[in-house]
Amino acid sequence: MDRLPSWIRQHVAALRALLVLTVVTGVVYPLVTTWVAQAVFNGKANGSLVERDGKTVGSAIIGQKFTDKDGNPLKKYFQSRPSAAGDGYDPLSSAASNLGPEDVLDVLPNPQGADAAAKEGKQSLLTQVCARSKAVGELEGVSGARPYCTADGVGAVLKVFPDRAVSVNQACPATPFVATYKGLKVECGKPGEDYAAGRTVPVRGGAGTPAVPADAVTASGSGLDPHISVAYADLQAPRVARERGLPIERVRSLIAANTTGRALGFMGDPVVNVLELNLALDRP
Repeated sequence: MDRLPSWIRQHVAALRALLVLTVVTGVVYPLVTTWVAQAVFNGKANGSLVERDGKTVGSAIIGQKFTDKDGNPLKKYFQSRPSAAGDGYDPLSSAASNLGPEDVLDVLPNPQGADAAAKEGKQSLLTQVCARSKAVGELEGVSGARPYCTADGVGAVLKVFPDRAVSVNQACPATPFVATYKGLKVECGKPGEDYAAGRTVPVRGGAGTPAVPADAVTASGSGLDPHISVAYADLQAPRVARERGLPIERVRSLIAANTTGRALGFMGDPVVNVLELNLALDRP
């Protein structure tokens, strides 16, 4: 080996290092961590799968939808919080929407758009929240109104110019949520028109405290949260009791039985596991 040129010796040493690191990090380490996980955290390491009648029906740590084939909520079940992970609760696409509180302007669908994205448009985070709140309110029989939302479930946002104001999230021929703004007539938004030069003015309105809880209209940071707040569970309880013909007290007792308290007794808020609660409802 000493007689070999230095560049060959360097390449042989690099190859040895590559083989050793490949075995250690690509074989030994995964096998050891998998063994430890299976030995110590068997259930969680395998996904905390939940079975009923011999069939896997979900995971205790990953949310899921309780809807029909058309995406409509199954009224006899408690509904999960929204998800921004892929098409919903996709572990391979775990993520939030990455949209913040300043994301208030929609891109209105434009049938004359140059591509599919322009034709479909895009909802802002504010409009997504407003639309969800309206839908949950209708499902639960309560007001879905909330600040900065119009009655038709989009963001109440104006673009203000010196001579006019435009409700940019309400596509024509919709009637704007306010007729005038500081003496200016408010128009509906026209798809494809550029409103960038206008001043953005979100309008809070007089909705007051929303009847629909925040976790009913916002996705979790991971998009996989299997829990809802106790407030959201309580909101759904009358509907579930009515659909199943159960006393409301029975449904509320099941909510309490499937509620987890604050972490370490003081962090966060109590939460309800939706899958386990729905399975408890299905038991005879």
